Amino acid sequence: MKTRNVIVASVLSALLMVACQETKKEEPTVKETAATDTTLDTHLKKEDFDTTVDGKNVSLYYIKADKITVAFTNYGARIVGLRVPDKDGKMTDVVVGPNSTKAFQTSTEPYFGATIGRVGNRIAKGTFTLDGKTYHIPLNNGKNSLHGGKKGFQGIVWNVQQPNEKTLVFTYTSPDGEEGFPGNLNVKVTYSVDDTQNLKMEYEATTDKKTPVNLTNHAFFNLNGEGSGTVLNHKVMINADKYTPVDDGLIPLGNLAAVAGTPFDFTDFHTIGELVEVNNEQLKNGKGYDHNFALKAGAANAMNEAATVVGDKSGIVMKVTTQEPGLQFYSGNFMQGKNTFKSGAKDDFRTAFAMETQHFPDAPNQKDFPSIILEPGNTYHTVSNYHFSTEK
Repeated sequence: MKTRNVIVASVLSALLMVACQETKKEEPTVKETAATDTTLDTHLKKEDFDTTVDGKNVSLYYIKADKITVAFTNYGARIVGLRVPDKDGKMTDVVVGPNSTKAFQTSTEPYFGATIGRVGNRIAKGTFTLDGKTYHIPLNNGKNSLHGGKKGFQGIVWNVQQPNEKTLVFTYTSPDGEEGFPGNLNVKVTYSVDDTQNLKMEYEATTDKKTPVNLTNHAFFNLNGEGSGTVLNHKVMINADKYTPVDDGLIPLGNLAAVAGTPFDFTDFHTIGELVEVNNEQLKNGKGYDHNFALKAGAANAMNEAATVVGDKSGIVMKVTTQEPGLQFYSGNFMQGKNTFKSGAKDDFRTAFAMETQHFPDAPNQKDFPSIILEPGNTYHTVSNYHFSTEK
């Protein structure tokens, strides 16, 4: 009888262990829950992102809060979709772009939704001097360097962590000499959402050598929804009474010009298309709006208003606030219908716009612009918010 009791006890113990293991297995981690969430867009499928690039794993991730869901991939630490309600309560994807890792890799527009670095925007002739030494960045935009060189941060597979369903943290160490930049740069970008329909972008970086740093995100927006057509009827207001005029290579001339009396005056609401085709040398240089606006200064390190954009059909309002001194407004002038969006639509001319918070373009070569040089022992830190709401 004693032996039988021992056998029965052993069997019961084994069954209990199996039950516990099965229960544990059925409890997904936050990361697994996010990766299998398909509520944002039926056109986004995890299997279309799951692959390896440069020997590193790439996948699809989600963060979500009340009435806002954002999809990312760690290939380029990029936003691949962002869904918020329109004026009728219909959930609408307002970020345009491809629907797979392969499509991002082969796109003729490499910056869809990407985290941009080391230096966002342009560096004249891909050259700058720091402490008497001249550095050369690969030319990838005519005779200039754009968004960090030929393989900027948009082509990197970032490490990713998801501490909770509302937050994603991307990290990357850019080695000394990458794309010609000095110093080992440790970068951390945290994307988070909250129940007020706010997307927060927080950038941090440290270095072991002096180096220029200007990080941003290059999401392409259409507030009427991806595939809805032109953005020319979107209303825009920008909190800037000056901007930086550029040459025909989109390199700043070095001065700040008043927006008053020009097509660049968005101190009150105007549609994107209202003056974009007028006879103006600066609009000719940019093929439309592709200019940095010098934001009105507020309190140091405060979140200052940058821009407000309203979708004419959807009533979706996007309000941008930032700690950065500048904002690059791009009206989709180089979109050519060569790439296919998630919705199946093409990236036709001016079917999306970008609002990139930043320091000024070509800052390492412009002595009167705010400096972007990060020194060892200091931490680069800046925050930008993209808040969504609706108007009837």
